[in-house]
Amino acid sequence: MIKKLAPSILSADFARLGEEVNEVLEAGADIIHFDVMDNHYVPVLTFGPKICSDLRSFGVKAPIDVHLMAKPVDNLIEAFGSAGADYITFHPEASDHIDRSLRLIRQVGCKAGLVFNPGTSFDCLEYLIDQVDMILIMSVNPGYGGQEFISTTYKKIGDAKELITRLGKEVAIEVDGGINLANVADISSAGADIFVAGSAIFDSENYAETIAEFKTRLGG
Repeated sequence: MIKKLAPSILSADFARLGEEVNEVLEAGADIIHFDVMDNHYVPVLTFGPKICSDLRSFGVKAPIDVHLMAKPVDNLIEAFGSAGADYITFHPEASDHIDRSLRLIRQVGCKAGLVFNPGTSFDCLEYLIDQVDMILIMSVNPGYGGQEFISTTYKKIGDAKELITRLGKEVAIEVDGGINLANVADISSAGADIFVAGSAIFDSENYAETIAEFKTRLGG
């Protein structure tokens, strides 16, 4: 599977968000990542589907990957599907009926994924793998940008890869939290396919140079 880089707009300058998104895409980013927080499931409030629809109206055509750190999720799934999302992922514990929520993501025309916190097991995947296009593994506890990568994530990535292989499925593994130039190669070697980076990209002085270095370390 081709390795892909997904800058998180959580670290972007919202006063010029459209330009920022275009700049990271022109610099070589593959996917735009949305960290949607509700001040309920996590203790932070970020943004809703209007940001997604506004970026589409602005002309952004790249895949938009929406990570819902929110509870409940079904209304947001429908709203982001209508707003132009391509991927929607949510935390299993945020849905009363996980299978129904995954099917709803497909019904609104998006690819579906489940998100697993550092302390959350993969138990439900055995029963839901046919509904899942992506597994998002949190390498920090959800709620804040700029946290340090949790080292036990390497084993969790390996466990996810083993499970996917054993079940004979093609499911992408995305990792989010504390990813930077110093650890991205090791995260890739552990089995990750998509790499969410916020401050490591948006806080850098030159997006093109930073993204090119990420791609080099990913073997691209």
